[in-house]
Formats: sequence, structure tokens, C-alpha cells
Amino acid sequence: MKHKAQAEPSDSPFFAPLLCHDAPSALAQVQQIYQASVNHLRRALQLHVAGEPLGRVRACYPFVRIRNAHPRRTDSRLAYGFVASPGTFETTLTRPDLFADYYLEQFQLLLQNHGEALEVGTSREPIALHFALGEHEHVEGALSPERRAMMRELFDLPDLAAMDDGIANGTHDPKPGEALPLAFFTAPRVDYSLHRLRHYTGVSPEHFQNFVLFTNYQFYIDEFVRMGHALMAQAPDPAAPSELDDCIAFVEPGNVVTRRVGVAPEALDALGASPPRLPQMPAYHLVRKRHAGISMVNIGVGPSNAKTMSDHVAVLRPHAWLMLGHCAGLRNSQALGDYVLAHAYVREDHVLDEELPLWVPVPPLAEVQVALEQAVAEITQLRGFELKRILRTGTVASTDNRNWELLPDGGPERRFSQSRAIALDMESATIAANGFRFRVPYGTLLCVSDKPLHGEIKLPGMANQFYRERVDQHLRIGLRAIEILRSASVAQLHSRKLRSFSEVAFR
Repeated sequence: MKHKAQAEPSDSPFFAPLLCHDAPSALAQVQQIYQASVNHLRRALQLHVAGEPLGRVRACYPFVRIRNAHPRRTDSRLAYGFVASPGTFETTLTRPDLFADYYLEQFQLLLQNHGEALEVGTSREPIALHFALGEHEHVEGALSPERRAMMRELFDLPDLAAMDDGIANGTHDPKPGEALPLAFFTAPRVDYSLHRLRHYTGVSPEHFQNFVLFTNYQFYIDEFVRMGHALMAQAPDPAAPSELDDCIAFVEPGNVVTRRVGVAPEALDALGASPPRLPQMPAYHLVRKRHAGISMVNIGVGPSNAKTMSDHVAVLRPHAWLMLGHCAGLRNSQALGDYVLAHAYVREDHVLDEELPLWVPVPPLAEVQVALEQAVAEITQLRGFELKRILRTGTVASTDNRNWELLPDGGPERRFSQSRAIALDMESATIAANGFRFRVPYGTLLCVSDKPLHGEIKLPGMANQFYRERVDQHLRIGLRAIEILRSASVAQLHSRKLRSFSEVAFR
């Protein structure tokens, strides 16, 4: 009996390490290797769906490597873009279409600071089939249950063992002879988070911007959407230029894109469609060129959501993220509607205790603190002592127990008093701690919405009035703070304060 020949699409693509002496050629090689690998997997899947017999199919990520034979004296002011010791350093890379600007910057800095060539080639890290498919490719849906079960034997599937955060956590211990890491995240970890972002936010990661606002209330999102649509309907006014004049699109869940008046639509805009229901943590994006705009995510209530979302947004390497939300005021001198600028955090959220032990301090970042205070002053038109009347800087406590007031013996109240906390919520410490952990500049500006220790809780009518009066102003403060941060040096924002003793070169 004759057996049907196996329909191998081609040999697994392999590119031997190539020395690249400039950043553009290194990026071009990464792009070529990655595209050849994903094309190989996509073609193999098409054959499998068509019923063709296949052997084992594998394709691997590109890697970039630098060999640093001698320690070099680099500018002591630098926070990233260099390796601090002799050795071989490398990382796997993914989605060079999405991360082209980021990779180009990192390659340029390595070459500038070390004067060595970069090696780019095919790694040994396989690409999971799930990560090779485009967002609008769903050919696997046509598979029978039997052929779907065969996929595990034919293709590499996501391997969680390749996705831990040991590098960022400072617990990674390279094996003898293994290269040292160049980046916080391996390619599989990045791909995993890109898929999770799409799932949780309802928006393709391509739409995320380099400045991120997190909130715990839909009211802020509603106002952000209103502002976004109003801006898209206005043509830039040359006579009265605005900081938002260079915004070109507004994106909502389902990849629904609204282009600015006068801006031509793009091919993929037509594929967007509003989802039948909002995703768990919907995201909205005020888009600028080169991802310089603002993304806003409603993370909902609780530290678990805050950790989940910031875990995944971190792989995008944003320039900063800020928390805007409501809090309980803990001081009798505070009034509903007052602002709280966090300069320290009490972490009773517990979701990061293993990755970032409680004895690790989470410091305030001067650049972010100054931007937030300046934004409050500009938007409220208050200065000096009058500004202090509505803005208080102090410690924010975050808890995983929404009903902490009901615990017996006043334990939480006593601890919060001892810590000098002035406000309490459930997300801010998590967002800040994960910013510290992943080296993403962070900040928190909260608005006092109730004072449970002093008998002031929101009643329905009072709550509606409070939201109407404060949400618009609070959001405009957050947007202005980001404008201030954007206008300053990004290199200054990514300061040395977030870097450890032995740090990776990539930002």
C-alpha cells in the first residue's frame, strides 16, 4: 500500500547569526526572520486545515545578541541602553511590526554606548502557533475535533514555563554558559500579554499608546469618550493651537476607529465593530502618530484586576502610567471632591507580595509628582495656600478588603493611622508597585468620594452631583499631566531610580 506523501510546507526557516553594524539593518534582519517564521507556521496550518498530512512543524523567534568583551565607562546619567559588565547578552524578539520604533531605539543605544556589532539570527525558542496567527485569521475554526486534537502533536503550543517574570523580578539565575538577558520580557511572554490585552480590553494592542491612564470608574471612561468624539469632530485651529491638535484618531472596544476630521481612514478601520457587550476591562485610545497619545483603561474594582492589566500593559514599554480614581478620605480635614497626590503607599493588596516583597519601598517619582501638581494648579486655577485647600500629598493605602471598615477591633484603622495614610482605595498601590517592578514610571491622583471613618458616605443624589462636578475636572488634570510629561525628556522620565544593581539594557 502506498502512503500519501507528507505535505511539508518547507523546511523550518533558519537564519545564521548576522553581524549588523547599524540599527536599521539589525531591525530589518529581525523583521525578515520573524516574517519567515510566522509565514511558515501559517502555511502549515492551512495545509493541516485542508486535510494534508504533516510532520512536526516548528519555527523560532529571532534573537539579538551583543558580546561585550571589555567593561566600558558609559555616561553615569544613563538609565538604560547599555550593559554594565563583560559578557554575552541576548533576548528573543517578537512583533517587529508593533515594536519597530522601540527596537530601533534600543539597538541604536547599544551600538552607540558599546561600539560593537549586534548579532541577529534565529533563536531556539519556538513560536507557539497561537502567536503566529494574525488577529483576523481564524482558519483553525474549520477543523474537525479529530484534527484539532492533532495540533498538539504537530505544532508548538504556548509554554508557560517560558513566560515567567524572573528577569523583571530580579530572581532570574542564568545557567552556566547561558547568555545574560538584554530585556525584561522574552518573546513568548510578550506574545502572551498581547493576546491577553486583546481579550481583556477588546482592542488590538496596536492601538495602545505610550501614556496610559488607569481608572476604577466608568464615569471617567464616559467622559474620555465624550472628549474623544468631540475632538475628532473638530479640525485643528491654526489660530488657537491646542496640545491635542496632533491627535488623529479615537479607538474604542471592537477596534472601532473614529478618524479626526480631515484625516483619511486606513484599510483596517472598516473591520472594527462594536462588541455586543463590553469586555472585562475596556480600553480607549486617543491616538497620536508614533503611539505618542493616551490610552485609558477601566480596570474595575480590586487589586487583582489592577495587577492583571498592568502585568500585560507593561510589555508595551509605555513611557508612564497614572492612576485616576476615587478613594476614601481618612482625615477629618478633607472634604468630598478634594484631591490626593500619593507620595507613598501602604500595600495591603497582597497580590504582589511574592513578586515584590513588602519590605521593598515604592518611591514617588519627582518628574511625575511635579507634573501632577502642576496640572492640578493649572486646571483649578489655584495657587499656594489655596491649592493646598483641595490638594493634599500623602500616603495612600490600598486594601484587598472592600469592607475593611467592618473588621473587628479597628485593626485596619489603627494601622492606617500609624502609617500616616490620608486616603484608601483598592488599586493604586498595585499600579504603583507594578510600575516599580516593571520600570514603568507611575503616579497616582485620587479624588475623595467618601469619608467612612467620619460618617460621610455617598447617597444617590449626592453621588450624582459629585460625579458631574469632579469627573470632568479630574480627567482634564490627568490629561494635562501627561502633556507635561510628554513635553519633557522621555529619557529623564525613565530615570535611574527604577533600575536595579544589574539591569538589562533594554528600557
